[in-house]
Amino acid sequence: MVGTLVEWYDYALYGAAASLVIGPLFFADYSSGAAVASFATFAVGFVARPVGGLLIAHLGDKHGRKPAMLLTIIVMGVSTIGIGLLPTYATAGVWAIVALVVLRFTQGLGAGAELTGALVLVAEYTPVRRRGYWTSFVLAMPPAGAAIAIVSFLGVSTLPQESLLGWAWRVPFLLSAVLFAVAIFIRNRLEESPEYTAAMARQEQQHEAAVPAAQVLRRDFSSVVLGFMAVTGHNANNYIISIASLSILTTYGGLPRATALAAVLGASVVAIVLAPLGGWLADRCGAGRVMLAGSVVGVLFAYPLFRALTSGSGAVAAAALCVSFGIVMTCTSSPQGAFLANLFAPDTRFTGVALARELNGVVVAGFTPMIVAALLSASDGDITWPAVYMAACFGVTIVGMLWARGRGNAPVRIASESAPTATAVEQLAR
Repeated sequence: MVGTLVEWYDYALYGAAASLVIGPLFFADYSSGAAVASFATFAVGFVARPVGGLLIAHLGDKHGRKPAMLLTIIVMGVSTIGIGLLPTYATAGVWAIVALVVLRFTQGLGAGAELTGALVLVAEYTPVRRRGYWTSFVLAMPPAGAAIAIVSFLGVSTLPQESLLGWAWRVPFLLSAVLFAVAIFIRNRLEESPEYTAAMARQEQQHEAAVPAAQVLRRDFSSVVLGFMAVTGHNANNYIISIASLSILTTYGGLPRATALAAVLGASVVAIVLAPLGGWLADRCGAGRVMLAGSVVGVLFAYPLFRALTSGSGAVAAAALCVSFGIVMTCTSSPQGAFLANLFAPDTRFTGVALARELNGVVVAGFTPMIVAALLSASDGDITWPAVYMAACFGVTIVGMLWARGRGNAPVRIASESAPTATAVEQLAR
């Protein structure tokens, strides 16, 4: 989990930079158009994520979770440090933008399998009835990484503008080298889960050599679609709050950078503290029910959230962000580990979960900040359509959860067998 924390520190760091400094550093006139361009470079990483997710997940399913998890941290670490060493547009012109996009794409390759791998590994070490609780700690790592990234940017954002854009913005990126070394040390001590080892032994005895991605698409395509729908609302909510809100608070709310960062930091802390509660509820009430309830609240709270972000009040914005992360994210994020892990067998679980999550990353997560920025820019700050977009994303998850309740006898695989168990069916259908 420490490795996941480090990787999401790296990823969230770029998100904060895209909101606050990428525009003036790499694009000529810092206006709403430059903000959209900044978020477009953020989206590039999500285009890469399914590619990295499939490649690294194939490695994880065929050759072991450990080498796959080591590769993710190396790719992420090198690309993040590289961003901190980049020349800016003023120094290198268009080549600075090209290098930024290449490194951002590489960063996405590594991130594409990170959270999926961690979820799969923890899920395979825990009993089915406790998967929600224990995997919720993994899902607390992205907001924890985001919180550390925000703290690091909060420190440098208090410097004069000239210093921030001159050298200080590089410091948080270069500091990741230390965290990167710690994560490599921890990943080297990983051991394969007993469930995965048993599945591989059975596969060898049966002389199976299928490609995991082909198996998933042939055998579990509906589970990939369901997993995609399950994470749609969460991804929209998460990237609006953790990434787009920084730009909204400063551009349309008129708040100082430090106040905007502090508001998002407070919400991230709330998400970290309450994450285990969401996992516990998933084990007690069923992951599907908890995610359904959180998505309904997300639909109802979409417009009030954007109204608070553009209110010009730091206290009102912070309270709304804490509600959205504290209630909506707790219910839609924490149960994901149990829900997604129960959709696929161990021999294709890494690939199946990666496909569901990372395809959604391309379609929803990566482009959400850019879509929201474009909608606000085109409407001179009118929050109606951004709120509609957010509510629609939660609507997709609601439909997915209702579908899950209706397919209670679907083939949900939690062990090395191809047939479902009663516990697995119960976990999904609830």
